[in-house]
Parts: sequence; structure tokens; C-alpha cells
Amino acid sequence: MQTVTAPAGIGLRSERGPVLLALMLSTALVALDATIIATASATIARELGGFEQLPWLFSSYLLAQAVGTPVFGRLSDVLGRKRLVLAGVALFFLGSVLCGFAWSMPALVAGRVLQGLGAGAVMPVSQTIAADIYTLEERAKAQGYLASVWAISSVVGPTLGGGFSEFVSWRWIFFVNVPLCALAAWMLHRRYHETPREGAREPIDYLGALLLTGGSTLLLLGLLEGGSTWAWSSPASVAVLGAALLLLGIFAVHARRTRYPVVDLAILRRRVVGVSTAVSLLVGVIVLALSTYVPIYAQGVLGVGPLVAGFALAAMTVGWPVSASNAGRLYLRIGFRWTAVIGSTLVLAGTALTLLLGASSPVVAVAATTFVVGVGMGLTAVPTLIAAQSSAAFTERGAVTGTNMFARSLGSAVGVAVCGAIVNARTTLGPDGTPEGPGLMAAVHVVFVLLTASAAVLVILAALMPPDRQAARDRRAATAAATADATT
Repeated sequence: MQTVTAPAGIGLRSERGPVLLALMLSTALVALDATIIATASATIARELGGFEQLPWLFSSYLLAQAVGTPVFGRLSDVLGRKRLVLAGVALFFLGSVLCGFAWSMPALVAGRVLQGLGAGAVMPVSQTIAADIYTLEERAKAQGYLASVWAISSVVGPTLGGGFSEFVSWRWIFFVNVPLCALAAWMLHRRYHETPREGAREPIDYLGALLLTGGSTLLLLGLLEGGSTWAWSSPASVAVLGAALLLLGIFAVHARRTRYPVVDLAILRRRVVGVSTAVSLLVGVIVLALSTYVPIYAQGVLGVGPLVAGFALAAMTVGWPVSASNAGRLYLRIGFRWTAVIGSTLVLAGTALTLLLGASSPVVAVAATTFVVGVGMGLTAVPTLIAAQSSAAFTERGAVTGTNMFARSLGSAVGVAVCGAIVNARTTLGPDGTPEGPGLMAAVHVVFVLLTASAAVLVILAALMPPDRQAARDRRAATAAATADATT
């Protein structure tokens, strides 16, 4: 299942442009859904009832996406990228239709599960396709296009969600996905081509997939619901997390004994893959914690409105794609490791600047700190993922990508759990469920200290990436020689 060699050109007007546009549309489905529903959640709860089930609109989606990511990533190595990404778009389509026609909160949550499963296929396979069709030199720029979708969605999503719920109907939040799904699927079907893989197809590890899915689901459920739905020391928490560790332990034993496991844990023993996966986990911790508590700090401490608070956070989503699209120039000159070291150092600088924020800090200062973090993330998350993908054979690239993205989801859950426990212990919850009270500033400051410590570990991990500066010099020399030959 080797991808056909693609012609030169990276932009949307190149011959590969339609495939890149289809990947951007597929990514937009996931990116929009991550932000569009937040501003309409109260309207949905009033119409459908079941306000106590409202958090599951978010948790069910995140759970389904996270547990599906490593499985679908690996299946794309076995069954083909095209088949899996189209299946992901189809699942997202069905979930969106069910959500749009939902007659009750449980029906809406069921639709969100289908959407999450679709996202769990779309995200890792889209990233893997980009790694397949673009060379190492081209990949960072292509990743910049995909990252820009998240930046645009962070602004467009909340606006669309609020507009639909106020002037039309919240159901159009989901119906708007229908034409996007149809267009993305049509373009992928028409313009993305794979040649059949030579040799017999590897068997699918159904038992391993079941163990990994079950264990991951319980682990993420325990992290997301612990400290909120039930106490950390409660029997429910102990049972859920204990069962998660048991299933994941059985999966680890099964994966070592199976010739073709659904996720080969041996890939983590490779230095570049193992370190990049650990980097992705910390990226998840830092990004989601900032995304959660910067708006809470801006509104609860600084007293600004949701729109201004969103601006303070949007600066991060602007800095990320800007630096990601230019990361290629850097890692081609100095290598992946030093690029990641520079990026993680910027992340550390940005999180350290949050320690200077107080009860009277200007919002512009908050936006500046998140922008620095975003720039650092673009030079850390993207190059380390590309380094891991580049080290993998075609038949395992999906598994490497899926594992990397699952680590980020796990990090997000860990970040929410730990930071939530810190803030909830020092504040009270308001009527809308957000922390408030005189202890909010102190609690958020502790969160910022934790994120700064996490960023310091991120720098250490980046420094542990395999040295590749000489390889970067060799690639640059080979590219220069090829260019010289082409002009003579």
C-alpha cells in the first residue's frame, strides 16, 4: 500500500493541492467541533433538558476521539489510509446528523460519541497522509496549512456556535458539518490515490484493540470524572482507574506476545519515537491547561468579558501555525533536536511569564505570554512528530502517528485532572460551574507554576531527541547539489 509519488508543489494550487484541501476540510470538521458547541451548550440544555448530563457533550467526544486515535492509526497501516479516513468522515457525518436531529440529551451524547470516533480516525490518518505525500523538506509547510485550520476554527467556531443558537437553531451547529463531510469525502475519493500493497495483509489484532480501547476508555474516564463526578478516593474512582490499569497491563503483555499487535509498544523503545511521544504528552498537559484556565483567569480575576478572554487565548492559536509553517526552514538547517530545544525553551519562557501575571495585569500581557507559548509549540510539537514519522516505515507510520496523538489526548486529560484538583481545592464553583471566589488568583498561580515545571521537563525531553544536526547538513548539501544539477 505504497502511496503514488506525488508531483512537486505544496500550495493549494499545486497538483497535490486538492488532496491538501481535502485534508484541511477533514481537519476543519474536528477543529470546528472542538470550539463551536461551547457557546451553545446552555441553549441545548434548556431545550433538551438534562442539564446534569451537559458535561458529557464534551467528555463523550473527547473519550471516543482519544481511544480511537491509536487504533485507527494502526488500522490505516493495515487496511489503507484512504479507506480509514473515508470511514472517519462517514462516522463524523452520521454523528452530526444524529446530533442535529437529537430528541433528547442521551441521543445527543450518542451522536457525539460517533463524532468522536470519526475524529479519532480523521486526525491521525490525515496527518499520516500528509507524511506520505510530502517529502521531509515539504512537510513542515504542509503542516502549517493544517495548523492554520485550528487557528481559524478557534475564532470562527465560537462565533458560529453563538450565531446559530441565537438566530437560527443550535441544531445547525451539527448540520453545517454535512456539506463539509460530503465535500471532503468526494475530494479524497477523487484525488487521493493509493497503489495496492504488495504481499499478504497483516492480520488485525482484534483482542488487542478491545483491550486497548477498554483500558484507555476507563483511564480517561477516571481522569476526566475524578474530583468532579466522584471523589478521587471514592470506590468508583478506585474501581475505574484500577480496572483501567489492569486492562492496559494485560494489553502490554498481549502486545509483547503477539506478532502483529494493534499497537506495537516496541516502537516506543526507539529513542526518537519514545521521546516525541513523551513530548506530545506534555504538550497536551500545557495546551489544555492554558486553554481552560487562561479564560477563567481573564474573566474571574481580571473581570473582562468572554470575547476579550477569548482574545487572550487566541494569541496562542495564532503563534502556533505561524511558527509551525516556518519550522521546516529551521529543522532542515539545524536538525529536529535543536529546533525542538529552541521551541520548548520558548514554551518555558512563555509559561514563566505567566508567573508574573496578577490581579491587575493587562489583557495584552496575557495575550503576549500565550503567543510566546504558541510560537514555541509550533517549533516543538510539529518537528518532533515529523521526526517520529520520518523514522518509521510506511507500514508503521500510522501507528506512530496515532500513538503520538493519543499521548497528547492523555496529557490533556492528566492536565485537566491535576489542574482541576488544584483549583477546586482553593475555590468554590459558581452557578455556571466555573471556579470563583477570593482564592481564584492564588489557585491559577499554582496552575501556572505547574505548567512552568512541565515546560522545564519539556526542554529536557527535547534535548534527549537523537542528535541529527549532521544529518540536517547532509540533507541540505544533497538538496543544493540536486538544485545545481537541475540548473545545468
